Amino acid sequence: MGSRFLMKMKHKIVLLPFPFDDLESHKVRPALCLTDPISAHDHVVVAFISSQVPTHPLPTDIVLRAGTDAFAPTGLKVSSVIRLHRMVSMTTRIIRYELGHIADETRDLVESKLIQLFDLQHRLR
Repeated sequence: MGSRFLMKMKHKIVLLPFPFDDLESHKVRPALCLTDPISAHDHVVVAFISSQVPTHPLPTDIVLRAGTDAFAPTGLKVSSVIRLHRMVSMTTRIIRYELGHIADETRDLVESKLIQLFDLQHRLR
């Protein structure tokens, strides 16, 4: 993607080669950037996005339903789920394409679910 895109990545949805759990292979898939680029290597923390929406989402999943106002800016083609428990840090150089971004209401939900995932609510008091 190059350094011309490095200014603001947080909340953007991008396509990149996301590793499988065994780290032996990968597949190009969408991911949500949870941070702006960090360090001299321009790493971003991303969360996996899947088009396989579970019947019973996990507490840290965020379902993006096609046809809703929150879905429109994502650039995704079908209903999908952000899997916040599936995060990885990657260099921005491997990002293939920027699809879109999440809506403000989804940003708030991401923030609250990350607080829940990392049990930060007790530390913030």
